[in-house]
Formats: sequence, structure tokens, C-alpha cells
Amino acid sequence: MFAKPFRVKSNIVMKGSDRRKLKADVSAAFPTLFSDELTELVPNKEEFNVVKIFAHKGDAVTLYVGHKNPLFFEVDKQLYPTVYMLWRYPAVLPAFRTWPLVLHKMIGGADLMLPGVVVPSSGLPDLKQGDPCAVTLVNNRAPVAIGTAAVCSAEMLNLGMKGRGVCVLHTYMDHLWAFGEKSSPPTFPDAEGEVPDVNGKECVADEQEEGEKEEEEGEQSSVQEQQASELVRDQAHPALAEQEEGELEEAKEEGEQDQDDEKSPQEVMDALLWQCFLLALKSKVKKSELPLLTSTFLRNHMFSCCPNGKQLDIKKSSYKKLSKFLQVMQQQHSIVRVKELTKGVESIVEVDWKSPELRFSVPEETHVETIPLGETQYHPPEVTTLYSVSARLQPLFQDANKRKGVALQPAEVRSIVTEYVKKNDLVYENNKNYVRINPTLCDCLLEKSEYQDIQTLNWDDLFTRTLGRMQECYQIVFPGQTPLLKKGHIEPIDVSVASRGSNKKVTIIKNLEVYALDPSAVATALQHRVQASSVLQPIPGAKDKVLVQIQGNQIQQIGHLLLDHYRVPRKYIHGLDKAPKGGKKK
Repeated sequence: MFAKPFRVKSNIVMKGSDRRKLKADVSAAFPTLFSDELTELVPNKEEFNVVKIFAHKGDAVTLYVGHKNPLFFEVDKQLYPTVYMLWRYPAVLPAFRTWPLVLHKMIGGADLMLPGVVVPSSGLPDLKQGDPCAVTLVNNRAPVAIGTAAVCSAEMLNLGMKGRGVCVLHTYMDHLWAFGEKSSPPTFPDAEGEVPDVNGKECVADEQEEGEKEEEEGEQSSVQEQQASELVRDQAHPALAEQEEGELEEAKEEGEQDQDDEKSPQEVMDALLWQCFLLALKSKVKKSELPLLTSTFLRNHMFSCCPNGKQLDIKKSSYKKLSKFLQVMQQQHSIVRVKELTKGVESIVEVDWKSPELRFSVPEETHVETIPLGETQYHPPEVTTLYSVSARLQPLFQDANKRKGVALQPAEVRSIVTEYVKKNDLVYENNKNYVRINPTLCDCLLEKSEYQDIQTLNWDDLFTRTLGRMQECYQIVFPGQTPLLKKGHIEPIDVSVASRGSNKKVTIIKNLEVYALDPSAVATALQHRVQASSVLQPIPGAKDKVLVQIQGNQIQQIGHLLLDHYRVPRKYIHGLDKAPKGGKKK
């Protein structure tokens, strides 16, 4: 159902009454869950969204999203858990076991055929036709697929374990899984601790494939081809995966590992370049992005696929230039086709997604961030907007013992003003939404021209005028440090683009010190991301402050660095809206 992209119709926060109803539905559908587990899945106060989508075949589906992951989906008024929910509570649904090779087929949109089911010594789970069930892999109880039983358990045995077993709705690595955090399955050891006969595995996979041909012909083309190879590096059981590759491939891998130490630095960089190239095409580049500038492919895709602890440098490879490397990829491997659409500017115009190198290569696990090693973990400060009592408003706050200069939160201001109004019996008798103006409120909140005209104020106007006549300030708290109270507004991190010389652009970042960010560390991180030079320059008239200047319009990459890595809230960053917009593909 989710093997192809779906369309989101709406995404809204769930109300309290709807959460209570969902809890009741979840409890009825999965009675083994305890009340505290239900509260953890469907929290009362934390953010929990309901997302309505249309699957690629037009089916209307409702998703329930919490903790940044879809936890349940509803189809035809039937509630199903996702793999994210089952990884937390794997015993919620009865499960069938199968081999990792069969999972490749299910990711492409195929159902689980009975020849691919591994029957445990305790027998098949007791299911009726249409009952929800899960699919796990041999030696790991973490579910990797959810569906419904095609026939009852007894009928499966009567059929001699031939035909369709589970109608698969959702799998690990499909687009519903990609709607969440894209995490890998945990490892839950099999209760039986047994490893079934591996020799019969290939035959099972062949029978699974034969059973699918008539029913699934043409269903699992492009999606399966693009995603099957990615599955290999995320398998929950490396030991079993090695067995599946066969003894010959194991010997080949061992031989390659023995030769790693004998490679020259240039050969090592060639291998890293090849690895980043394949992984970038498989996991980063989409067909809709083509044609893609080769410089953009290198900067935004290949560099981000470099494994953690390594640095990709084409000049240290035997190719020396990206154009020469891509030319080899085109002529010798036919993976990509590069064309000069504009004079002197090359673009990737075509990718052969069916290329064996692209489909079946197994890249190392990578780390998306290319932040220099050794950098201490940064935690953004907590910023609280406050209002200090001014001399004019001191009579209004006198009863609450709040003197001039005392900083208060907006909620405290509302509470003090409300208490003052009630204590002095100023609520208007005819309409309790209004407050009568006494001499103190008149002096504190009204202008001289309003003394004779305004006799009452509504509550909202009363609070707005009070906050407007107070001095705004803010409290900033860095982890492990005492809070700092400062007047005025907090300065946002300012990101702007300036021109230098003849049509050359540079990106400038200011006010990093306000948020305890080291400008030197930020400049180094950006250099690794965009492969452009950067400099630090003092800001005229600002003591102990410097700006970061980097070549080109890098606002988009700066936004990713500040928002995703440093986790600075977007409201404290000014200028991200000036990022270059991608034009229409011609």
C-alpha cells in the first residue's frame, strides 16, 4: 500500500476528545496493551497529529503520528500498527517468520507467499482470514511488515503451505516508514533461539518468487530496484546476511579486507569516491531532480554521504577532477550520462537505476553530518521573553511588592493585573468582559487625551496596554551556567548575501556569539559542507564580535547546519528566506 509515494491531504494536531477516542479504539484493537502503555503511545499533552493521506492507488488512509513517527494507520475503519509501534511492543500482533531475502520482495509491493514462511516448532499462529498480523525475520522478533491473513491458519496447512499467506499493507523501508525518523529495526532475539536449515533457503526464495509471478507481474519494478540494495546495510542480522551471500562471497570480502592495508592513499580515496558516488545516487538523488548540476551533486549529495571520520577530496584521487570521474562512470560503467547543457557547465541528465553496480553494491554505513571530529556537543540556550516594571506602572504593581526593574513573565503580569482588578472591585457590573478605570489605571495605562473619553477597557486591551508600557527584556540560560538577564530584544543570527567585485557573491553570518556559537567552528563546518573558502572578520563598532564570510550564496546550507546540527530555533535566525529558489526544470 505504501510502496509508492502518497499524497498528504491534511496534518493537524489531535484534540483531547479525539485522543481519548483513539485510546479506546487502540485498546479494543490491541487488548494486550496496558493503560500506561496506551498513555505512552497516545499522550495527553505531548504533540500528537492526525494526518489524512491518499495512497498511490487512491485509498484514503488516516495516520496517527506521535514522537515524530507514524504509530498507527487506519484503512476502511480498521486500525493497524506501524513498524515503529511494533518495535516498541512487538507482541501486540501474532507474527509469521520469513527470510531476509523474502523481505526484498515485500518492500517492492509483493505479498508474503506461504512457501516463504518459516514454520516454528510451536506451529503457526492461530488466525482467521483477514486478521491483522506481522512478519518478522528469522532470529529477530522485531516486525518488518504488517498485513492481514489471506486465509485462516488451518487452511494454510491444508494447502500444503502453497499460495498467498499474508496480504502485506506496510513494510520497513516503504514510504510510510520514510514518513518517520527512518530508524532501523531493533534486535529482539528469537524466543526459540533456533536457526532453521539455511540450505533450503534459496529454494524457499525461488518458490516465493514463482508464486508471485502470476499475481505480482509488473507490480515491483522501479521501487524494488531502487530500494532493494539499500536494505542490505540495514538488515537486523549481519551474521545471517553473510550466510545468505554464500561462502564464495564471504571469502571475497575477507580477501578485500586483507588488501585494505596494502592500498595506497590514492587508491583509498578512489574507493571512497566510488562509495560516496553510489550511495548518493541511491539515497539522495531523485528522478525529479534531473538534470542535476554536477557541482550540486558533489556539494549537496556526495559530500553528505561521506562516512563519519573520513573526508572526501577529489584532488587526492587518481581522477583529480569531478568531470574526469563522471566521464569514467559514463564510459566504463554506463551509470550516468553527463551533458553540457550550458557552455562550460555540465549536468547529470540521466541515471541508469538498473545498473548492477548501483543496485547491488553494499556501501558502508554513513553519517550525514560532516562536522569536524572533536567538536564538543552544542546545546542551544533557553531564551525567555520577560517584561520589567517601569516607573510609570509602579503604582499598579505596588500591592504585589514588585518594584521598578523587576522582570516578570507575561503570565505573571496577567495574574498580578487580574488580582489588582478583583481586589479593587473594578469588574464592570453590566458586562464582566470589561474593567472600570480607576485613577491608578488611568495614570498608568491611558494617554492624557484619553482621560475624559475612556471609562472602561476590555480585558485584552488592559493586558496589551500593560505589557506595552513595560520594558521588554529577556533571560538567556546556557547549559551549566547561571541565567543572564539582558534588556531589549535578543539579536537573531543574521544571515545575508553581499556582492564582492564583478558578480561574485559571499554569504555573511553575524551574532553567532550571542548564542555561544564559536564562529571559527561554524566556519570550519561550512567549509567541509560546501567546499568553499571562509574567513573571519571583526565587526566595526562591535567589541569582541566577528562575522563569518564564505564564498557563494550558501544560505541553504547554513540553514541546515544551524537548524539540524546546532538545533537553533528558526525564530532566532534571520535571513533564511533569502535562500536561492530552485528554478523550473526545462
